Amino acid sequence: MKKKNLLLMGLMSMALIVSAQTSDSKVAIGLYGGKNEYKGDLGNGIFNFSKAFYGFGGLSLATYASPSFDFGIFGNYGDYGYYVSNGPLHNFWGHKYEGTINAHYKFNNGYLINEGSKFSPFIELGVGLAGYSVGKLNGVTQTGRINTSGIDAIVPVGVGLKYQITKALAVQYKFLYNFTNQDKRDYIASGLHTDAFAEHSLGIIFSFGSSKDSDGDGVPDSRDKCPGTPKGVKVDSHGCPIDSDNDGVPDYLDKCPNTPSGVKVDATGCPFDSDGDGVPDSMDKCPDTPTGVSVDEHGCPIDSDNDGVPDYLDKCPNTPSGIKVDASGCPLDTDGDGVPDYMDKCPDTPKGVKVDMNGCPFDRDGDGVPDYLDKCPDEPGTIANKGCPEVKQETKKILAQALHGVQFESGKDVLTPNSLPILNKVAAVMKENKSYNLEINGHTDNTGGKAKNMELSQRRADSVKKYLESKGIDPQRLFAHGYGETMPVADNSTASGRAKNRRVEFKVVF
Repeated sequence: MKKKNLLLMGLMSMALIVSAQTSDSKVAIGLYGGKNEYKGDLGNGIFNFSKAFYGFGGLSLATYASPSFDFGIFGNYGDYGYYVSNGPLHNFWGHKYEGTINAHYKFNNGYLINEGSKFSPFIELGVGLAGYSVGKLNGVTQTGRINTSGIDAIVPVGVGLKYQITKALAVQYKFLYNFTNQDKRDYIASGLHTDAFAEHSLGIIFSFGSSKDSDGDGVPDSRDKCPGTPKGVKVDSHGCPIDSDNDGVPDYLDKCPNTPSGVKVDATGCPFDSDGDGVPDSMDKCPDTPTGVSVDEHGCPIDSDNDGVPDYLDKCPNTPSGIKVDASGCPLDTDGDGVPDYMDKCPDTPKGVKVDMNGCPFDRDGDGVPDYLDKCPDEPGTIANKGCPEVKQETKKILAQALHGVQFESGKDVLTPNSLPILNKVAAVMKENKSYNLEINGHTDNTGGKAKNMELSQRRADSVKKYLESKGIDPQRLFAHGYGETMPVADNSTASGRAKNRRVEFKVVF
């Protein structure tokens, strides 16, 4: 009886220690029934269900410490023995009572198995005490085969599985192997087989007490990683609001609850859209679009004519497909005449020249010489004459006559009277042909010095120019040049040759 009292006091002390582990945890009481099994020098009855049944009943008290650990105490009382049908000297029957303090490591801790799982596998490790008393076998007290003196120190190690039927009710199976510090319970202290025993137990667990749940989300504060959750918000097993797309913004705040994994989001849970064009950065191929610009599904500014220049910059938004454009989106106009290259039949027109709808310079008289080059833009002519008509045969004849008909006083620049009729004809030609310009070129023979001849030829050309001006010819149409003896047309060694070299030539220019 004294041993039983000591054991009871030990159990009460352990209960005080265990209940002091946490002040805010679930408490559970378990009622157990089970089977004791012996292992020692007499033999091994563990997991041998064909032999005699040595039952026990027990009681446990457990408290929640963390998602991974529960601590508790366990006590039981029941039969203890070993039976071999053909070996009565090896049989014994007694009673065993024990008390242990233990720790459970739970696999449904949120790391290995979901914390809210109804199944809770666990492993158990404990320390405790075991005592023994005599029993009867077939009505005979078995005092000679079980040593009932003293108390054993025991170390139970085992595994178990709990199934939570309701929040307050569970069933549990547990197997424990108890190491002892004695080798004398079967009166055989050989040192070869230290006495040990095992226990199979099946229990009903009653949970009571409630942990504080400040935010009322169903997850106690001790396990609630998000203790300030607003009321009515759905939470996970950790008490945190559900975040279906795992973007860091809970569903109740998430305006875009189906954001793809890995996409960065803003405070509303929507993918970042740095340029505010409605296309999230993760899909935006043009992330710096100016505010207000219309974009396509890729986030790039609309380019209606596909010329590479977006509409908001395109000054020519309807350019035909395939046409090269400049930075403003307009077709290239290399010569700047206002007609784009793809329509310009004269793409190298000089700047400032007026052109027609085909980009070609205007040619009013249609002679093939554009107006900007045509000295006679309203009169068809030839390219050689810069758009002016061919010099008339009659004019050529008069100018040929003037070549020999214009004479000067000897050594002077004074025209002789015989020269005036032919010069009058030249003046008449110039008046009739307003497009003509006239070059008056003076020449001499090689008689005298070169410088003197050059000066004389210039004065004679000037005299002719002055006469024609007196006949009403615009000075701007007359060009006098003196060439001296530099351009002979005959041999200066003869008198006839020198006479031919002393001349005034007339040349129509445009």
